[in-house]
Amino acid sequence: MSSDNFVKLSSSYFWYFAILGLIVPFLPVFLDAKQFSSIEIGEILAIITATKIIGPTFWAFAADKSGKQLSIIRSGSLLALLSFSLLFWLNGYWPIVFCLAMFSLFWTAILPQLEVLTLNSIRRSAKIYARIRLWGSIGFIFLAVVAGDLIERYSADAFTYLGVLVLAGLLFSNMKLKPVRGARSSTANIGKMSDKIFNRSFMYFFLAGLMLQMSFGPYYGFFALYLRELDYPGFAVGVFIAISVIAEILIFIYASVFFRFFRLKTLLAISILLTSLRWFMTGSFADIIWVLVLVQCIHALSFGLYHSVSLQFIHQHFNNDQQNRGQAIYIGGVYGLGGAIGAYIAGIVWQGGQGSELAYNLAAFAAFVGFLFVLFMPNKTNTGTAK
Repeated sequence: MSSDNFVKLSSSYFWYFAILGLIVPFLPVFLDAKQFSSIEIGEILAIITATKIIGPTFWAFAADKSGKQLSIIRSGSLLALLSFSLLFWLNGYWPIVFCLAMFSLFWTAILPQLEVLTLNSIRRSAKIYARIRLWGSIGFIFLAVVAGDLIERYSADAFTYLGVLVLAGLLFSNMKLKPVRGARSSTANIGKMSDKIFNRSFMYFFLAGLMLQMSFGPYYGFFALYLRELDYPGFAVGVFIAISVIAEILIFIYASVFFRFFRLKTLLAISILLTSLRWFMTGSFADIIWVLVLVQCIHALSFGLYHSVSLQFIHQHFNNDQQNRGQAIYIGGVYGLGGAIGAYIAGIVWQGGQGSELAYNLAAFAAFVGFLFVLFMPNKTNTGTAK
C-alpha cells in the first residue's frame, strides 16, 4: 500500500483510540467529580456500553446495504463530536446518560467500518495491520498521560475540553480517507449469516470473548479511582496505563510472529488465561508497585494479542460480503453486552472501594470461564495469515 494511505489510516486509528485513552481511565473520574455514587457510575458505564449492542449492527447493515463505508465513518465522527460537546452544558444524571449514550451510539459507527476498510486496503496482511494499529495504541497512551496530568492540574472539567479536541481530530482525519478500489458491499449472502453465527467454533469464540469483556468491568470502570484509594499520585494513572499500552504496542509489532507458529485457538487460550491471573493479582497485590507494573504488561495479551487474533478469526470465518456484519456482531455482542454486564456488576460490587478485591476476583473468575470456552473450540481453528 502507498505511504500516503498508510499515514491516513494510522492517523484515524490514532485519534479513534486516543478518545479511549481519555474515556477508559477518566470518565469515572469525571463522573465522580459530578458527585455520582459508585452504583450510578456503574449504571452510566453499563448504559453507554450497551449502545455497542445496537450501534455496530445497525451501522454494519447500513454499510452493507448502501456500500458507503466512508460516509458512515464520517457521519459517525461528526455526530459523535456534536453529542460529546453537550457535556459542556449538562449536569444531571439522565441528561449526562443521554449525552454519553448518543455519543457512544454514533462513535460505534466508526471502528467496524474502519477495520474492514483497513484490512481490505492492506489485503489482510497481519504485519501491515499491526503497524497501522499500533498508532491507535500510541494515541491511547498519549491521551492517558496528558489527560491524567491536566485533570489533576485543572480539575475534571479538562475531560470535556480534551474529548472535543480529540473528536475534532478524528473527524478531520476521517475526512482524508479514501475508499478501496474494487471493494464493494453486497447483500447476496445475507441468508447465510445464521450458518456462520451458529457455527460451533464461532459460538465458543463469542462466549469466550463475552466473558473476557465482562472481566474488564472493574478495570474500565474504577481503575483510576482504585489507584487513588491506594494512595498513588494522580499522574500514576497515566503512567500505569502507559505501561500497559507500551506492552500492547510491542505485541502489535510482533503479532505476525505468533501467528506464524501458533494456532489461533492456542493464542486465544493463553491471552484469556493470563488475563484471569492479571485480575486476581490486581485485586490482591496492586499496592505493590512492581506487581502492578507486571500485571499491566499482561494487557499486551488481554487486549493486544486477543484483539489481533479475533480479527484474524472473524476474517477467516465470515465471507467477504459478510465482514461488516461479522465485525458488528463481534463488537456489539462481545464488547457491548459483555462490557455492559461487567460495568454494571462492578458498580454494584465496588461500594466506594470497599468491594474492590471482590470485584477483581469476580473478574478473574469470569476470564477463567472464558478460557474454558476456548478449550471447547474445534482444534481445526487455523493459524493467522501473516505476510
